[in-house]
Amino acid sequence: MSVRTRDTLGGRAAIVGVGATEFSKDSGRSELRLAAEAVRAALDDAGLRPDDVDGMVTFTMDTSPEITVAQACGMGELSFFSRVHYGGGAACATVQQAALAIAAGVAEVVVCYRAFNERSGRRFGSGVQHREPSAEGVALGWSLPFGLLTPASWVAMAAQRYLHTYGLTPEAFGHVAVTARGHAATNPAAYFHGRPITLADHAASRWIVEPLRLLDCCQETDGGQALVVTSVERARDLPHPPAVVAAAAQGAGRGQEQMTSFYRDDLTGLPEMAVVARQLWRTSGLTPADVDVGILYDHFTPFVLMQLEEFGFCGKGEAADFVHRAELPLNTHGGQLGEAYLHGMNGMAEGVRQLRGTAANQIPGAERVLVTAGTGVPTSGLVLTSDR
Repeated sequence: MSVRTRDTLGGRAAIVGVGATEFSKDSGRSELRLAAEAVRAALDDAGLRPDDVDGMVTFTMDTSPEITVAQACGMGELSFFSRVHYGGGAACATVQQAALAIAAGVAEVVVCYRAFNERSGRRFGSGVQHREPSAEGVALGWSLPFGLLTPASWVAMAAQRYLHTYGLTPEAFGHVAVTARGHAATNPAAYFHGRPITLADHAASRWIVEPLRLLDCCQETDGGQALVVTSVERARDLPHPPAVVAAAAQGAGRGQEQMTSFYRDDLTGLPEMAVVARQLWRTSGLTPADVDVGILYDHFTPFVLMQLEEFGFCGKGEAADFVHRAELPLNTHGGQLGEAYLHGMNGMAEGVRQLRGTAANQIPGAERVLVTAGTGVPTSGLVLTSDR
């Protein structure tokens, strides 16, 4: 077993700016323009200028290069730039990378961004269209011949096993969908603003891949989201209360693949998120009982239930009842099911709003927020706290 050194990252950096485009199904503009709009909005929100920025972090999947976004936004020299792999699993890790750079003194103001036309352009939900020979392609070769071609089909395998193991029906997943859409209905920025659903609506929605129905699957969205990270000391002089990065973690489990980890001993959990959970609780000193709001990555409803169980909010197989009882305010922006699918970046923005006290569905006295990134892939997570 490796020897862990003391974590010194917590409390060193904070998110001080959030910005986004509108969330649509057809943006009518390039992904570069979406990125630039979101970045400019985040800098305006932070009370900073483009030439204050000296670092940038995005996803390996993003089509807008850091230097091109910097040019489009009028930035100057960059001393730090980084990209994180594994799709939505990168979301919280972009802020972790920014916080590490700031703590190490290699950058002072870092912008994290993600922008895509995921509905009108490349649709990730359509799955594998073609695959060049690679190590990742070899792993997929064990599942593609059997018709498992899309993210929904990959998740359905684990979802079916989860229901079987714990004696549940697909209604268990409906509680997540109803909760998300209920919050989206009262969030003016959400695509599904004003359109809540019921469990009956969930049960009536068409099958995508059993046991997943249409309302178990996140949206496809065009849009951009950006966040600005700087030191806690500098944050205190800026317009908004800082969202302090109290803990940040990444995780990959044993036998990890990209959403096709079917050869693990157990398909009813998310070992990669268990790695993140252990790190976050250890380094923050918090427990599930201390969390005021949970912003959990919800590309598919079953993995929200499994995340709640991996983090210890409830026992194995008990998460559906936990969500139904509303024991934890969950995805108060509407999540990717209700607000927008921005690869989890909009979830971090919601965490910041909750700590500022400006969320559309504000939780009174929110001071500690858990945010997670994509599941089924190597992933990441954050604990954000108020500066008190």
